Amino acid sequence: MPDLTDAAWAALLGIGGQGAGASATAVPGLLRRRGGCWEIHPGAPAGCRDLLSLYLPLVAAGPDACWAVGHLGQSLNGCIATRDGESRSATCSVTGQENILHLHRMRALCDAVLVGAGTIAHDDPRLTTRLVPGPNPVRVVLDPRRRLAHDHLVFRDPMAPTLVCVGDDEQRPPLGPAELLAVPWDADGLRLDLLMEALAARGLRRLFIEGGGVTVSRLFNAGCLTRLQITLAPLLIGRGRPGLDLPRAERLADALRLRPRIYRMGADLLYDLDLNAVPEGGEGERKPCKIGLERLL
Repeated sequence: MPDLTDAAWAALLGIGGQGAGASATAVPGLLRRRGGCWEIHPGAPAGCRDLLSLYLPLVAAGPDACWAVGHLGQSLNGCIATRDGESRSATCSVTGQENILHLHRMRALCDAVLVGAGTIAHDDPRLTTRLVPGPNPVRVVLDPRRRLAHDHLVFRDPMAPTLVCVGDDEQRPPLGPAELLAVPWDADGLRLDLLMEALAARGLRRLFIEGGGVTVSRLFNAGCLTRLQITLAPLLIGRGRPGLDLPRAERLADALRLRPRIYRMGADLLYDLDLNAVPEGGEGERKPCKIGLERLL
């Protein structure tokens, strides 16, 4: 990465209070502080402006802020994986390398990266920040029925702690060094309100929900997300697994129209959606966030 991009990323980590000795400092030609707010310098290079514009809203509130950002990478026809659940292999993935780099940056800016058991079972990710400077987040895995085996990377890789959220009636021993967190649950899964409260009590208030479709959809429909990021790849997957699963809208006027910020990531397009913004015309108005998360923008 060019030096200015490195400087911009280091500034974002500092503003967010991430890493040992991190501090918020202005960067000449890139970032300045005016009236208590951070501003992107108007003369900043385009690449740095995009980097700062995308992540600054998340870090500007500081390390004590509360937010939950969901992310889905999908094909043009709305699939996040093949029918059998494959979203990446040794040679390819749904989205390109630029978006994968974005995932690592989001991990570095959050307190915890959260995924469902299906993502662990199919992708076996490490959920670390090995592609970018920045701290590794706590890895939170939702597995209410304890269906995951102990041989997945998040249970064997010592680079970051792993917290497995299970149903409160589960009595089996932990998975290796992973810690278990018992959460009340029902037929739909873990009680999301109680889950978020339990994570916040542990100091895990900045959450990045990296997948999969079921997990992101449940949190979205429960009003637990402050932002939603959807990356569209120039890919067509026949009869694959769908991304966001929403309740049916009977009329187009009932659909939720959001105000996107759009970023090019190689051949992919990232839609960054502020779920707290008031839609134009008041149509499809979002419910207030249910778990006491601070409004970010």
